[in-house]
Amino acid sequence: MEVAVTAREQRTDVPGVAPAEYRDALGRHPAGVTVVTMSSPDGPVGFTATSFASLSLDPPLVSFNIARTSSSYAAAQQADTMVVHLLGEHQRAVATRFSRAASERFADTAMWETLDSGEPHVLGAPTWMRVRIDQRIDIGDHTLVIARVLSIHAEPDADDTAPLLYHRGAYHRPEEL
Repeated sequence: MEVAVTAREQRTDVPGVAPAEYRDALGRHPAGVTVVTMSSPDGPVGFTATSFASLSLDPPLVSFNIARTSSSYAAAQQADTMVVHLLGEHQRAVATRFSRAASERFADTAMWETLDSGEPHVLGAPTWMRVRIDQRIDIGDHTLVIARVLSIHAEPDADDTAPLLYHRGAYHRPEEL
């Protein structure tokens, strides 16, 4: 189901916070780092996302956002299924690669493979899930994607691998308190 937000709902003349102030405030909140991949008629497509969240346990739903200016946006609008990779602390280079130029993301063919279902899968992620798109909601300058989890794969050492975090413009690893 596609949901469009009307111009009235996206009013920009209402007083609020400046984009830089907003970005700075949210930069103080750490986020887990994911890479979302999908197939397209032009080949594999993917992007780094820190907006990933669990949405529902029953049914199992997740969400993430994609900017409408993203080079992956057109493919994300067309894809029925995607793979969400929950990156480990050892995958900073992967996160960086997928946040840069689209032409570089799948250039190293040793770092990914194609699943039997057709989506590209980035190797080395401690946990990844295959999802089917349930809804896309255009809101602000992004599209909120809601997806149903079809399958989950966890590497044998997934419980021992710390997640990759993004905080204040840099990658981090968590430390137990």
